Amino acid sequence: MHDLLLKNVRPLGGATTDILIRDGRIAQTGSLAAQPGIAVEDGGNAIAWPGLIDAHTHIDKTTWGMGWHENNREATLRSRIDFERENRLAIGLDPHRQSMRHAIGLAAHGATHIRSHVDIDTTHGLRLVEGVQETREKLKGIIDIEIVAFPQSGVVCMPGTVELLDEALSNGCEVLGGLDPCGIDRDPKGQLDVLFQLALKHGVDIDIHLHEAGELGAFSMELIFERVRANGMQGHFAISHAFCLGMNDYLRVGKLMEQIAELDIAILTTGAPSATVPSVKRLKEHGIRIGAGCDGIRDTWGPWGQPDMIDRARIIGMKNGVRSDDDLKFMLEIVSQGGAEVMHLDGYGLDIGDHADFTLLAGETPANAVVEITPPPLVVKGGQVVARNGVCIIEMP
Repeated sequence: MHDLLLKNVRPLGGATTDILIRDGRIAQTGSLAAQPGIAVEDGGNAIAWPGLIDAHTHIDKTTWGMGWHENNREATLRSRIDFERENRLAIGLDPHRQSMRHAIGLAAHGATHIRSHVDIDTTHGLRLVEGVQETREKLKGIIDIEIVAFPQSGVVCMPGTVELLDEALSNGCEVLGGLDPCGIDRDPKGQLDVLFQLALKHGVDIDIHLHEAGELGAFSMELIFERVRANGMQGHFAISHAFCLGMNDYLRVGKLMEQIAELDIAILTTGAPSATVPSVKRLKEHGIRIGAGCDGIRDTWGPWGQPDMIDRARIIGMKNGVRSDDDLKFMLEIVSQGGAEVMHLDGYGLDIGDHADFTLLAGETPANAVVEITPPPLVVKGGQVVARNGVCIIEMP
């Protein structure tokens, strides 16, 4: 842990002050004089904001830094999954190298924490998880990485996957994933029962991808609600994407949101431009925890995306029709405090005693910072400066 005196910053866009960091935590704020042996940085009157959080991504997948990946395949979910699984090795998708590139890019742009889903299947076993675990070790002190054991190719439809998930959760994966109980496994009861059994065995949260739209997604949600309630997993379940909450049935969606709020289920959105997505303002009105992520970026699935959570805040804002300053600030909160609440992060924030994990942002106000396309002047992790002006202190491999 590090000591640092950061001069002339505006916490959350407020009045200018100084922040003293000791042993990696915020120790004091105010007008502070330099002290012997403590490094000093001038924040240039930038906004100090708690570290950004990519709470839904896939750092084992990106082709970032590789040659251009030509994609002329049909855009169905199953075909994308199968192509990626069967062609990873031929393409040269090294999970450690590529996850390093993705994670370093996020750190350079102000992120201090990542929740990454990492594929587990019978073709690759735990090789992809092991590559990301190596990245996690090498980037300690730069960015924290939480790994979700993610059965992207299916659970019950791929014999042997359950045993691999069990092994992964015994060997360093902190969260259990899942994917479209109806659309992928075509056995929602079978998949969900297995996932809940594994989660309870290992004492971990579940974070399930739910791309299923309309009434099919609502049906899967209701099966999830039953199991969260029956297994006492309130506060320990997240639904990523939740496209069915974007369906054109206001009353039906409202009833689903009421149950999500009652069971303290978190929603993770990417603001996917090509899909129906939940209204983040309506989720907020229901008191639902909301986080966000950049999902997969520039991979075999598609060419879009940046390792940049401010960029993602803009995408979510545009998808949700956001215009007011208050709503723009809320987009920034979703990609920071919202992710911290989903991931149950202790000591997150800018209060005395909190971990010194924060980023400086360019802009007159938080709303201005969301729309300003400028790299963060400084990123601090545990009291150490880890990036300046969009460049991390660790080079991409």
